[in-house]
Amino acid sequence: MDSWVVSMMLGASLFLGALALLAFLWAVKNGQFDDEEKFLNATKFDSVEDLNDAIEKEKKKEELKKQNYRPE
Repeated sequence: MDSWVVSMMLGASLFLGALALLAFLWAVKNGQFDDEEKFLNATKFDSVEDLNDAIEKEKKKEELKKQNYRPE
């Protein structure tokens, strides 16, 4: 391979890498990766069946804790 081909490939890869880094830094600066409402949206859009299942699981956990509790 000629040295000019290697230098062109190296230059192109450095340019594209710098471009990707600048795009990433711009996205971080503008808050593209901030997801402040992640947990709120997760509970907002749960179905009633999912919520009832979660309540039942919590009740079963509490019952098991009461059954296994042995005061000394």
